[in-house]
Formats: sequence, C-alpha cells, structure tokens
Amino acid sequence: MKITDLKCAIIGQNPVVRIVTDEGIDGIGAAEGSKPYLKPMVMFYKDSIIGKDPTDVERVMLGIRKMGAFKPWGAAVSAIEMALWDIAGKSAGVPVYKLLGGKVRDKVRVYNGSKRVKMTGNKPEDYAENMKKMLEFPEKFSIIKQGIAFHGDMAKDFPDYYYGNPTTATQVSDDGFSIRDGSYRGLITERGFNHTIECIEAMKDALGDKVGLALDVGPGVTVPDALKLAKAVEHMNILWLEDMITGDYTPYVLADLYSQVTPYTTTPIHTGEQIYLRQNFKDLFEKKAVNVIGPDPADVGGIAEMKWIAEYADLHGILMAPHGTLDGLIGLAAHVHLGATLPQNYIAFEYPTGNPEWWYEIVDGLPNPIVKDSYIEVWDSPGLGITFKRDLAEKYLREEDKGFFD
Repeated sequence: MKITDLKCAIIGQNPVVRIVTDEGIDGIGAAEGSKPYLKPMVMFYKDSIIGKDPTDVERVMLGIRKMGAFKPWGAAVSAIEMALWDIAGKSAGVPVYKLLGGKVRDKVRVYNGSKRVKMTGNKPEDYAENMKKMLEFPEKFSIIKQGIAFHGDMAKDFPDYYYGNPTTATQVSDDGFSIRDGSYRGLITERGFNHTIECIEAMKDALGDKVGLALDVGPGVTVPDALKLAKAVEHMNILWLEDMITGDYTPYVLADLYSQVTPYTTTPIHTGEQIYLRQNFKDLFEKKAVNVIGPDPADVGGIAEMKWIAEYADLHGILMAPHGTLDGLIGLAAHVHLGATLPQNYIAFEYPTGNPEWWYEIVDGLPNPIVKDSYIEVWDSPGLGITFKRDLAEKYLREEDKGFFD
C-alpha cells in the first residue's frame, strides 16, 4: 500500500486531514478547532509522505516528526499521524487501540472542560451558579474544569486584579474562537488573590465532594503566586491547578520554575498541553516538576507519541489528564482509542465536542449518547471508527476544498 495524496480541508473550524492510498483505503485526522489557519502547514508535509506505506506509521513519522515544533506546527504533524493510524487499523480490520497494544479498560473517563455555560458575572456567586448549571448536563461529568485568574476573563474584568496590563481578545471566527493578542503575566494583587480564593470556595461549595473541581489558571502566574495559590486551596481537595506558569502557545517548558512550586504543596500541579514530543517532557518528569500532565494528541505529535509519554510519566509516578477541549469529533475518536490503552496513571481526558453543532450530523460511528455517567464505551470498528457521511459533509466544505472527498 502506498500513499497517493494528502488533503486538508477546514470543516467548521477544524483542519481535517485525509490521506489517500492506492488501495482505496483512506484515513482521517484533525487538529484543534482553534487553528483554521493550519492548512498550509499540513500541506508542507505532502511531498515527505507521498509514496510511503501508511501502515508503517513510525517510518512515515520519522520523516516528518523532526520538522515539527511547539504549536502550531506540532498540530499539523499530529493530524497526519492520526490519519495514518486510521488507515493502519482499517487495513488490518481492527480498531486502533488493538495496534497500540490492546485496551486495558472497556470505557474511558472524560472530564468537562469544553461544555460551557456562559458566565453572567465575575462574582463568587456567579461562579457557584455556573457550577450548578454544569451539574445538570446529561453527561453527569465526575470532573469539571473551570478557568480562573489568567485563564479567562477574571484578570481582565476584576478591577486591579494584578500588577500588569490586561490584554484584549482578537476574534478570529463567527463561532466564538479567539486568540489573545498577548498574554497575562504579573504579580496578582492582594484583592485579586482574595477574589480568586472566594470564587474557588464558591465553586467547591456548589459541587460538594461528589464532583471533582480542576482549575485552569494561566499561563503567566509568577512562582510566588503559584505556590501561594496552591497552598491556599490545599484544604479544598482541588484535583489539579493547570498551566499556572506556562501553557497554551508558550513554546517552552520551564521545569525549573515548576520545581519551585510542586514539592512544597499537596495540591496537584498540572501542565503540558503546549508541549511537542516526548523529549520536551523529560525535564518535567525527571525533576518531578509536576504531578499531572495534559498532553494533547492533536498537538504532542500524535497518538503513539502520547502513549509513549504516558508510559514514561507512569515510571515517574506522574498522572495523566490529557487536554482536548477543541479537538472535535475526530480528535474525540483518537482520545478514546488512546485512553483505552493508557497505563493506570490515567485520570480522564478533556471531552471535546462537535462545533458547530452540525458536526454530529456529518459523521458516523460515535455512540449515542456519547457519554454516560462521565464515561465513553470504547468501540470496536476498524481504524478510528469514525467516518464522514459524504453527501452531508460536502455541504459544509469551503469552495477551495470541494475536491476533499474525491
């Protein structure tokens, strides 16, 4: 079997990859919905994979992995890798998880970091009300993650939150996806810190002890504030504090800074969504700089890359809570197959949704409902197990992508 073509289309906001072979088997992969600009980066790798056997996934990846990088280039590499595994599974007539060593669990836990209820304000009671509404979701999530401090609008909307200049958001689509034209970073004021603690306490009171609370905090928090926050919430049993110092679109790791926080608190410290390749997790693991990591299969280098990272993390007693909020439904399939095979350090992956809503109409293969009591049953169809309903999906292709399914 040989690869004959590599295609990329922006469907909704997700860059979707399709690899075509000379035996009529194709494979699909996808990047985060926040990256509609990624198509040229995907196509950069076309000449490097044409003519190769897609079922030799690692051999193909050896040729392109070295040309990736932290976001966004790693996303292009990752989407191609997903599509290769999809072909390999279809060719062998087995689900992808079988090719990764087989499943160790029949269902995988997910947490809610993507299904949102619009905040009505920035007071503690607003955060509490937001949690109560999320408890009503039919998925019955056992873990809910909420943004605080520099992750979200708290630093911008609360007066004098920190000693710095709040940045504005630049809208990049009609679907609500945005990127900041800078980043928050600086020392949090006393009143800003007290407000943060009051909001966390309100959320915990709303959730009780039956649903876990994780907090997305940065990036941009200073080491003193990170340690102060971690110690201040120790009595609340927060599941983890995520990306306080580094995070999304910070192309570095800074394990030494995390090492000034993690050993001195019982609150679990989490990072990793921005990191590309296993080599860039090495310092975090060997310096015991974090307790939990959250690599994203749509950014880290793909499915196999993330499994290697999970095994390496397990050797160092570090837990896995993979990032995935914007990975879409193809990314969801990759998460399910991967999650089925991960070692016992796995907690849950961040549940991605279809956005826009019509994504659920244009694909086959997902269970209905997808999530029951915070778990997804692992399915057994070949490859990733998700396919397009071509006649419906073609309606949503942009003019320049009309030949995507040909």
